[in-house]
Amino acid sequence: MIDVDPSLVNWSRAQFALTAMYHWIFVPLTLGLSFLCAFYETIYLKTGNEQWKTITRFWMTLFGINFAIGVATGIILEFEFGTNWSNYSWMVGDIFGAPLAIEGLFAFFLEATFFAVMFFGWNRVSKGFHCFSTWMVAIGSNLSAVWILVANGWMQNPVGMAFNPETVRFEMENFATVVFNPVAVSKFTHTSTSGFLMGSLFVLTVSSWYLIKGRHIEMAKKSIVVASVFGLVASLFVAFTGDEAAYEVAQKQPMKLAAMEGLYKGERGAGIVAMGIVNSNKSPGDVQDAFLFEVKVPQVLSLLANREPGSFVPGIDDLVYGNVEEGVMGVNTMMEKGKLALADLASYKKAKREHNEMAATDALQRFDVNKEYLGYGYLDTPEEAVPSVPIVFNSFHIMAVLGSLFPVIFAAFLFYTLKGTVTEKRWLLPVGLISALLGLFAQQAGWVTAEVGRQPWAIQGLMPVKVATTNLSTTSVQVTFFMFAAVFTLLIIAEISIMLKQIAIGPEGH
Repeated sequence: MIDVDPSLVNWSRAQFALTAMYHWIFVPLTLGLSFLCAFYETIYLKTGNEQWKTITRFWMTLFGINFAIGVATGIILEFEFGTNWSNYSWMVGDIFGAPLAIEGLFAFFLEATFFAVMFFGWNRVSKGFHCFSTWMVAIGSNLSAVWILVANGWMQNPVGMAFNPETVRFEMENFATVVFNPVAVSKFTHTSTSGFLMGSLFVLTVSSWYLIKGRHIEMAKKSIVVASVFGLVASLFVAFTGDEAAYEVAQKQPMKLAAMEGLYKGERGAGIVAMGIVNSNKSPGDVQDAFLFEVKVPQVLSLLANREPGSFVPGIDDLVYGNVEEGVMGVNTMMEKGKLALADLASYKKAKREHNEMAATDALQRFDVNKEYLGYGYLDTPEEAVPSVPIVFNSFHIMAVLGSLFPVIFAAFLFYTLKGTVTEKRWLLPVGLISALLGLFAQQAGWVTAEVGRQPWAIQGLMPVKVATTNLSTTSVQVTFFMFAAVFTLLIIAEISIMLKQIAIGPEGH
């Protein structure tokens, strides 16, 4: 057991969650709108139609507003690793810092270099170079996401590193393994395509408002056609990459998968929950039902998790207490091994201080046997390894339900716009008007699933969140929490008000 103030851990987590969720309001829109601007300008370059230039500049203005405020929240987020999570930064800085440094030195500078040309280069550079600059901003924005998600993917599945008992730090051994970590790859493809989807939904929302008001009708229709095609393709990729991401979760983070499905008792041929109400009073190992109500589709969870319909999918009870018949090691056993690893590490450090090389070698050999369970040694109870099942289950299913709705919305808008009857579909335009809000809910639900689902780990299996914190006073974290909440809320209000003003002005006021 370690002496950590639970309130400090909870407030530090709350502050980071607040910052991350505010930041994630801006990021998907940046990823999607950047490519839409590039598409619109490419059409202008190919056709020479000035209306497409007007369309490009209008959406580019909204992109710029969102981009500027998103950068501000992202900078604060990165600083928090040093302020609130210094133990984490010390132990894994060699690995976690590398992709973040590359993001700043390469991707961000690529963005910034062409950003000025994109916004201020109209009539100052050739049309072709200006269009190239717009594409570079779009590519740079998404390259930024690559490196950030590489870092996040490593936290979910730590690979390509080794623990150094001399420094008590995790050090990088293979950079390529970190970059091509399958969890990082699946996270990037799923996250980036969901950003494309979000940008397309935003275009539908603004264009639907123009159509309802009877303003800028041709501009809105043209914008809708491109956004609907992009969004429809992106939504299909989101489904495909989501399946791959879920498979990686099943292989690398089975506890998260069990929480996503509210699965307490492992099954062969496990079904997936199509809809259900989780029993919030249910605890690991008790006899209560997991659901108050549920509808399952048989065999599907086994198929998605292991690519075999009749395969075994471990539940929360199996993962916590073990299942010998199915070869599942429980957290209780991992805790025993982890505590042995911690004891052997302490013995090694003591022997080194006393210059007893024989004892140090013996302790190090014992440590190597159990070092992969090191993080479990910090847990107080096996049940501590279980995330909040109601939060993870509900957020995952909100994301999944909304995600299945979006391709239908894009298909409907594309069909009726090409048919020339979209303005007559009064039932469809209100759906378009709220589509960006639905996209935002889906985005936030997805990140809640990913991050709450891996609790209590800062680094999966190696470092619990309570070990990663900085030794600060709880009061100082509380004060900064409310400061950030106030600042971010003001930024959101500023973004919305500026965007609404620009939308009210319309494309002629670019």
